[in-house]
Amino acid sequence: MPILLLVYPRQTAAQLTAVSLAVVFANVVSGSISYARLRRIDYRTGLVLAPATIPGAVIGALLIGAIPRAAFDAVMGIALILVAGFLLLKPAGSLPLGLNGRWVVSRTLVDSDGNRYQYRFNQALAILSSFGIGFVSSLLGIGGGIVQVPILTTFFAVPAHIASATSQFVQVATSGFGALTHLVHGDYASFVGVTIALAIGVIIGAQAGAAISRRVADSAIIRLLAVALGLVGIRLLLGV
Repeated sequence: MPILLLVYPRQTAAQLTAVSLAVVFANVVSGSISYARLRRIDYRTGLVLAPATIPGAVIGALLIGAIPRAAFDAVMGIALILVAGFLLLKPAGSLPLGLNGRWVVSRTLVDSDGNRYQYRFNQALAILSSFGIGFVSSLLGIGGGIVQVPILTTFFAVPAHIASATSQFVQVATSGFGALTHLVHGDYASFVGVTIALAIGVIIGAQAGAAISRRVADSAIIRLLAVALGLVGIRLLLGV
């Protein structure tokens, strides 16, 4: 989405979020297939969080048409910088919430490389956060990964590799319903060709990204994401 904003400065936010959500959908479907092979998706958690994102995703897709393009660019730039700052400056380790409540669940996963992951988190709070994640991701057309992964790793103690894979799985529902809402509203119009071309590219990129993730440390993934988001956010603000 940030790249679309830079390349198409005169198109409406609704048109570009429509394209972006369709491309995100292709990306997360492809990525989920790869992560499924790596056995890093927490399906039990994903199947609970995904439905919670859908109402927010639909509402976000409906509201975007009322936001002027200049205001949207500013909001996007600020949002990206805030997320980047949070990722870079957050305290080491996680700050899990509500681990003494009745809704605390435990998970144990072993991926295809033999890595064992154990963690506990408050499932009720995770579900509540998912509504907001669905709304923000659909409104901004970014998919929920850059929001959901930091939240899962920081406040719910989910390991970064599991959080990344599970977030992709959840975003199949989020981006799918957001894109469907835009389709019903006719927001794709002349962007069908661009959408298809971008979707093909991200399908290939998702496979490569999942494979490379096996060789990259959790902390490196977070730092790379933060730097990329910060640079694009600054660029968008400078163009407002």
